[in-house]
Amino acid sequence: MKLFDKTRQLIEEIEVFYDTVSEAALVCKTGIEYFLDREPLRLSERVQQMNDLENQADSLRRSIEHKLYSRMLIPDVRGDVLSLLEASDNVIDWAKKLLTALDIEQPQIPDALIKSFRELTGASYNAMDEMVRATRSYFYETEMVNDHINKVYFYEHEADKLEDQIKRKAFRGEEFTELSRRVQMRYFAERLANLSDQAEAVANRLAIAAIKRSI
Repeated sequence: MKLFDKTRQLIEEIEVFYDTVSEAALVCKTGIEYFLDREPLRLSERVQQMNDLENQADSLRRSIEHKLYSRMLIPDVRGDVLSLLEASDNVIDWAKKLLTALDIEQPQIPDALIKSFRELTGASYNAMDEMVRATRSYFYETEMVNDHINKVYFYEHEADKLEDQIKRKAFRGEEFTELSRRVQMRYFAERLANLSDQAEAVANRLAIAAIKRSI
């Protein structure tokens, strides 16, 4: 049975919010790919697009929160929904910060690390994408929530492994000897992998919310 049958307008707004999260994840992915392809102008375009999406998501989240409290909607699960919205909004915030940092700092990624950074980008994006799918399932197909949550955990684990690989290559490779550049590679690997960590944080909240719904 669908959740919130009597609050169609609210659900439609939540759907738009998660459309925005999904688009932000894709914009982040393509922005990183433009960076790795050494296309700084196209990266800058994605940064601006990400800024717009962050503002849109913030506005939607505030509107949804206002409706939840002012109209006393879905009191039984209101706290869980608010928690999911805030955690999901954090994903966009982290994605924006990452793209902005890449745009400002323009780190020089050695050819030996490009492939690993692409793979890490893919793993983090997949974790975010499955997070959105899991959250949508919470509202419409509760039986599918755990399936998507398990995929979030899988991709987050893959991102952790790829992050570790990049760090080892950065500090043990011979592409550059400056400690500052090695540290910079570590920094961006951590920031990129953190996107999957943020997706996992949403999945953890969602797992609890789904259990509460099933009781």
